[in-house]
Amino acid sequence: MRPLTDEETKIFFEKLTKYIGENVRLLVDRPDGAYCFRLHRDRVFYISEKLLKHAVSIDRDHLMSIGTCFGKFTKTRKFRLHITALDYLAPYAQYKIWLKPTAEQQFVYGNHIMKSGLGRISESTAKYQGVIVYNMADIPLGFGVAAKATSECRHAEPMAIVCFHQADVGEYIRAEDTLVG
Repeated sequence: MRPLTDEETKIFFEKLTKYIGENVRLLVDRPDGAYCFRLHRDRVFYISEKLLKHAVSIDRDHLMSIGTCFGKFTKTRKFRLHITALDYLAPYAQYKIWLKPTAEQQFVYGNHIMKSGLGRISESTAKYQGVIVYNMADIPLGFGVAAKATSECRHAEPMAIVCFHQADVGEYIRAEDTLVG
């Protein structure tokens, strides 16, 4: 487990900024202690510095996971956010989409969001902006990328895609083998 390089940090924070904007600093500077991001086997973990000090004594080969996995770097060095980061990103989300109850199941199964399933969308959401997806009871279901801006969504056809699926809570079941290991 090691700190992220400058290039990795830049890529990682650009991805986080896409979803939570300037609130990224709130993840590191928390009132309950200092937190940091560490890389282990191409995965980025969010971990308290207190826990990090204890983890140093564990051999790298025997350490499978520590803290919360925020995502992984692909072989092409792009960063892919995992659903395990949702609980940390949702409170700081700047742009949100709320789903109608009829569209929740489709999204949790891994499908894109159609205009017919859109309950609400944050004002001034830009095209290709990272969004956190909620149900109408304000429970975070996942995240995606807005396929249309807020103004375009108002006049879109019912079967037009308004949000591209990135990750959802259904992945805990569909991809349980690959989320951590």
